[in-house]
This record gives sequence, C-alpha cells and structure tokens, in this order.
Amino acid sequence: MTKQGKTVLIIAIVGACCVAGVTLILILSAIAIPGVQAQKLKGNEVAALNALRDINIEEQLYNSTYPQHGFACSLSALGGSRQSGPATPEAAQLIEPDLASGHKYGYTFTISNCLKVTIKGQDMVISYKLTAVPDMGDKSGERGYCANENMDIRFDPKGGTNCEELLPFVP
Repeated sequence: MTKQGKTVLIIAIVGACCVAGVTLILILSAIAIPGVQAQKLKGNEVAALNALRDINIEEQLYNSTYPQHGFACSLSALGGSRQSGPATPEAAQLIEPDLASGHKYGYTFTISNCLKVTIKGQDMVISYKLTAVPDMGDKSGERGYCANENMDIRFDPKGGTNCEELLPFVP
C-alpha cells in the first residue's frame, strides 16, 4: 500500500469514528433530554405549589394583621419593599417582590374572585381565589393550582384554573 493509500485509509477510519461518536452522542441525548425536561417540569410544579401554600399562609397573616381590610385582593398588597418604610395594608411586605410580581417558577400567580362586604362603612375582603397556572403550557408545568381562604388546594390536570380535583394533603 502506498503512502497516499495509508493516509486515505487513516482519514476514513478517523472519519468513521467521528461519525460513530456523534451518532452515540445524539442517541444518548435523545434518551436523556426528555428525562431532564420531565424533572424540570416536576420541579416547577413543586416550587409553584409551595409558593401557592406560602401565599395562602401570608393571606392568613395579612387578615390577622389588618382585620379591618380582611384578606389582600392583590399580590402587590402582600408584597412591597422593606426599604420603602414600614409595612402597610397596600404593601404588607409578606412575600418576596418576584412572587408579588405574579411570575415565578414558570407559573403565573393571581388573586381573584374577591368577595367584599361592608362592615361599619369599611370594605373587607372575606374570600378570594388564588391561582397558579403554567406560563408556557406544558413547557413550564402540567398542572394548574387553585387555593382559597379555607386553605383548600385543588388542581387542574390540564394546566388551567378549572381546579376541581382536591390535592391530597402531604405533610
């Protein structure tokens, strides 16, 4: 075999090895990436559920701190910067600013369906619906979550706010 023939053979062998290596990497990626994505979705869901529970607990604290207002009807009322001075009913400083913005962990959080009653000329919120829905459909989470002033947490397996299934209590 000539020197040129040996060089061509070596180049062919190295090329075949590179193609085999790239193929192996692509196969491993195809196996690993869906598992990593599923774990990320599950992590987002758990974090969103924990944030929903935290907001619900802070609603109870808000209600006991500002009984003349009842519950907060906005995340911004539960939020607020500690550098801006003392807490107020409009900025109670109970949740972190990123959560008070309504977006965290790939979920959108909202407080809605606030029922107000007037007692001695003062409007007071006596009930609310708290929701957490995935920002990007099934790319940031699969379930939507809902809670209320009774601390009941339900979920929508389709990712919306049609929360009819009661979430089992997990200590």
